[in-house]
Amino acid sequence: MTEELHADLVIIGGGTGGCAAALAAAKMGLTVIMTEETPWIGGQLTSQAVPPDEHPWIEQFGCTRSYRRFRDGVRQYYRDYFPLTPEARANVQLNPGNGWVSRLCHEPRAALAVLRNLLAPYVHSGRVTILDRCRAESARTAGDDVASVTVRGGGRQERAELVAPYFLDATECGDLLPLAGVEYETGAESQRQTGEPHALEGDPQPADMQAFTYCFAMDYLEGEDHTIAKPGQYAFWRDYRADFWPDRQLSWTGVKPATLEPVRYDLFPDKAWMSLFGYRRIVDRGNFAPGTYRGDITLVNWPQNDYWLGSVIDVGEAEKARHLEAAKQLSLSLLYWMQTEAPRPDGKQGYPGLRLRKDVVGTADGLAMAPYIRESRRIKAEFTVVEQHLSTECRGTEEAEPFLDSVGLGCYRIDLHPSTGLRHYIDISSLPFQIPLGSLIPVRVGNLLPACKNIGVTHITNGCYRLHPVEWNIGEAAGYLAAFCLRRGKRPREVRNRPELLGEFQQLLSREGIELAWPESHPV
Repeated sequence: MTEELHADLVIIGGGTGGCAAALAAAKMGLTVIMTEETPWIGGQLTSQAVPPDEHPWIEQFGCTRSYRRFRDGVRQYYRDYFPLTPEARANVQLNPGNGWVSRLCHEPRAALAVLRNLLAPYVHSGRVTILDRCRAESARTAGDDVASVTVRGGGRQERAELVAPYFLDATECGDLLPLAGVEYETGAESQRQTGEPHALEGDPQPADMQAFTYCFAMDYLEGEDHTIAKPGQYAFWRDYRADFWPDRQLSWTGVKPATLEPVRYDLFPDKAWMSLFGYRRIVDRGNFAPGTYRGDITLVNWPQNDYWLGSVIDVGEAEKARHLEAAKQLSLSLLYWMQTEAPRPDGKQGYPGLRLRKDVVGTADGLAMAPYIRESRRIKAEFTVVEQHLSTECRGTEEAEPFLDSVGLGCYRIDLHPSTGLRHYIDISSLPFQIPLGSLIPVRVGNLLPACKNIGVTHITNGCYRLHPVEWNIGEAAGYLAAFCLRRGKRPREVRNRPELLGEFQQLLSREGIELAWPESHPV
């Protein structure tokens, strides 16, 4: 028997954008049901175990008030519950890991705790219901609307049919879009389609998507041996070298993404171009009282464990499972290689003291609960952001294309990792940009909105719209839009296309702390 559950808003996917959407909608008085496939809400921040990638001005401006509240909450979490050194405690801009990829490198469990605390008042009051370990199986439509979504899991024996006037797709791969018959794009467009200088010169390649990655955490205990069992696919990965890569993938050789110039990495600071251990370090034991941590902890999301031999989107279940397992094997093989064969500056081989920290990511195999997905299905939207709107080279000015229907901000380089089409990095300068409301509105369906990486962008512009603060802003704007439409009895398309409604909605966003325009800034 299928149980029927009702709410004002159903959010399929409890990732970064889904959590932001739930907070916004609940704050506006809506009842919300949010599903999540893993045991952890938070997506990139938690189950995918990726410290935030952010822009240079993040401590001053360029994010929403609620995202800043999340960031402040992470720092306060460490101040409240951890024995910090006096210097670390006094640091207003505490960076728990002192990783240099971000001004806030922290453990995924810290992010999870803060997200749960932010949602707690609405969960406890019954306004927000979270169904974790829950996956959408089908959707029922009525004309151009979604009527319900059927899910399985969430602690229930039977399926549940979720009914609401509005639905958000906040899944990592845009999984609700095909279930609900929403028009969407995947992969790499052609120059004929978009006019983008970095789009494909020939035909579009819908299956050509950015690499995904199974991240993992590790620390290093000198003199100890924590070598894992040899992974089953180790022989393959030890010898694998892509034609476009300067050496075997399991090596200390990589490239500078912007120039494709070969460079040498090292694990710890030496004479290499980049020390990998410090890159995404999420615990710097120097911030804590002696004995709190036995060693620093780093998060491994590196070129060596990017998986580009196949996509997990719009393929059969067997092929999807094969690629997911191969990606896991790649990450475990990287760890095993580092423990046993990796060249060291002292002439030795391997760092057996590298210890896989299963507890940090909450899994039995030590890999993140979910793969880090860089590229999702993308709705066919009323408006699509293309490279010409924000590329520094294309614009030839000091600012990106201004959007009158802005619902937020973002800033990041156009950063595409190697793709399943076996194409190299695309890493080019961009200008701080806005998020246009038109990119959140499907061309046909009236009551479903994207809430993460699945908005109206291209393969190219996804490269800068996919990061944590941008996804948060997208989800938050979608949550407020659903609430605004319910309150006013209007549709999202009307809000964008009627100036008086758009102005009223943007005033709401501004009151709620969503910045709509950039102050003076510069390219990144």
